[in-house]
Amino acid sequence: MDTVTIIDYDRIYKNFIDEKYLHGHDEYYYRNQQVKRPEGGWRHLHSDEIERLVKNSNSATNWDDIWVTDAFDTSMIRNNHFFGMVRIGRVTRKVLQYHDLRVPIGITSSSIISCDIGDDCAIHDVHYMANYIIGDRSILFNIQELSTTDHSKFGNGTIKEGEPEDVRVWLEVMNEIGSRRIMPFDGMTTADAYLWAKYTDDTKLQERLKEITQASVDFHRGYYGTIGESCVIKNCWILKDAKVGPHCYIKGASKLKNVTINSSEEEPSQIGEGVILVNGVTGYGCRIFYSVVATRFVLGDNCNLKYGARLIHSVMGDNSTISCCEVLNNLIFPSHEQHHNNSFLISACVMGQSNMAAGATIGSNHNSRATDGEIVASRGFWPGLCSSVKHSSRFASFTLLSKADYPNELNIMLPFCLVNNNVAQNELEVMPAYWWMYNMYALARNTSKYLSRDKRKRKVQNIEFETLAPDTVEEIIEGRKLLEVWVAKAYLRKQGQDPEKCEYYDLRECGKNLLDNEPETVKALEVFGEHMEKGKRKVRILKPLQAYHAYGDMITYYAVKTCLTYLEAHPEVDMETIVNHMKGKRLRKWINLGGQTMPEDDVNQLRADIRDGVLNTWDEIHHRYDELWNNYQAEKLRHAYFALMFLYKDETDVLTKEMWHENLDKAIRIQHFICDQVYESRKKDYENEFRNATFRNEDEKIAVIGSIEDVSFVKQIRKETEAFVNLVQKYKQLNN
Repeated sequence: MDTVTIIDYDRIYKNFIDEKYLHGHDEYYYRNQQVKRPEGGWRHLHSDEIERLVKNSNSATNWDDIWVTDAFDTSMIRNNHFFGMVRIGRVTRKVLQYHDLRVPIGITSSSIISCDIGDDCAIHDVHYMANYIIGDRSILFNIQELSTTDHSKFGNGTIKEGEPEDVRVWLEVMNEIGSRRIMPFDGMTTADAYLWAKYTDDTKLQERLKEITQASVDFHRGYYGTIGESCVIKNCWILKDAKVGPHCYIKGASKLKNVTINSSEEEPSQIGEGVILVNGVTGYGCRIFYSVVATRFVLGDNCNLKYGARLIHSVMGDNSTISCCEVLNNLIFPSHEQHHNNSFLISACVMGQSNMAAGATIGSNHNSRATDGEIVASRGFWPGLCSSVKHSSRFASFTLLSKADYPNELNIMLPFCLVNNNVAQNELEVMPAYWWMYNMYALARNTSKYLSRDKRKRKVQNIEFETLAPDTVEEIIEGRKLLEVWVAKAYLRKQGQDPEKCEYYDLRECGKNLLDNEPETVKALEVFGEHMEKGKRKVRILKPLQAYHAYGDMITYYAVKTCLTYLEAHPEVDMETIVNHMKGKRLRKWINLGGQTMPEDDVNQLRADIRDGVLNTWDEIHHRYDELWNNYQAEKLRHAYFALMFLYKDETDVLTKEMWHENLDKAIRIQHFICDQVYESRKKDYENEFRNATFRNEDEKIAVIGSIEDVSFVKQIRKETEAFVNLVQKYKQLNN
């Protein structure tokens, strides 16, 4: 049982490390490795300096243990207690200024135990400061406790020499039972987290990732906490076992314990009032404010936590923002938005470019049994206002859930869709390609929006921001196949035939013929989806004909745009060369590895190389990610080519010049369609009579929201359309 004991006076600064862990070194061995020695080194105090320090109400357990530089103004050192070896850099009669805060360089009214203090630091009213290394030009003002233990891990899921396994910090992501647990570490990306958490059945991989992570940090005891240069930390309660990067601003934090706060001059991080961070790592350029509580977590770069958000057992990808809400046991890929106090996310893998509306409760039902359910949501997941989804459910890319309490588990296989719980008809309704057909403004803006919000200077995590990419296009292709089968079954049922007696490929052929050649017949059919909801009620597919052809346009547009982008980046290559090099078939299996799109075969090879000891550090694994990313444009080109050929009867056929020109012309038509639909979908907001009802007249409305012609993205998409048409015409002429 923990209790208060009485020990010898000098123990306050001695025996920081138990003697059995010193291994022939003194207790300052690792401290000295961490410290940057000042130019000219340190020296002992002169006798007159000691005298002046004493007159200034300073005390020390041993003045010989106080080391200073030649530039040492004793008048700036007042009312302090020094214990153990304290080394102080340059102290001059100057003032440090940060915004409106101005404090003199020096040390006042503080208790300092075995610390190194850099040049030109201002340390005032730090009531307990032990075993820390403070960088140059840092301000520490009004802090209750700043301390480090000999077994500090700074948020890493590692253990130190002599520690039992049960003290190791794990993150239990994607479900609540801990079966997908991962060890956090400084530099972890969402790709790392997904690789570790997803492939739990690969036991050798699990063992190797644990070994690699443990080996990434020195297991010896005795490392000091660090505050980087030009940091400002003021009006805080507790910082314990905290590693803070340079140029970080921390004000009014309640508790930072066992954490690494990454920060740099280019990407400074900020932590504000009432924040509690325990057992975690934050990326560069993060903003964490207003009573946030986070424990057992990893934040990517350029992330925001605000307004009382609770983040527990979760990894959050780059460029994400979470405010107000509760987020538990999740793995969240880059560019996630969740802003509302009454939203809730638990036990999910959300694959980025996502947004959770107010009142959305995702994974809130445990089915009154074990808490082992999961949610998997591919890119672009958007649960609408007050939507509720239970475990276990899966959603294709860019699924929009309308406001509803969804009573059953879901497996939504159709991308870019709208899902609605029709209570009146007791049906689940799914409209494939909804975004493309009815909200092009939001869909087209998606890529540019996330690119503009990517403020990272050091882009460690590779991210595919394009809405149409191999992962989403494969879902589109599979969606077209499903529509062919379901339309065929609907037709056969109407003809009084049993569709279950038909072969899969016969159904596809029948459905394709109907969708391509008999639109009026298809419009008259009641088309139902299969295996999309647990339960016996019907799943009605809305507008299957329009969705089918929309999917086709999406594939065409993706394929042509990808080919043109590659040709622009490689002027030494022409379309004939590309066609001549296209052998084999389309890669159908792609993995969204934390935001980076990869062929499944490459992921499997990555796993094998980790298991076999080819890759032995996280740096080597990250280098492999980069190599795959460098190859990605060529892989994407190959996929785009064969995706285009899929639209023809035999996808192994060669793309002729005539076919290529046909698709270039089609791409121009699609681009104009995109441009027109961006305008029309945004125009709806301006023509909404209820929205107009809040304004006295048209002049007031324009003064408040502007005219549609002033909308920046409408202007942008028109410029992009003109550029795209010119690009197509350029390559049509070159290919003649």
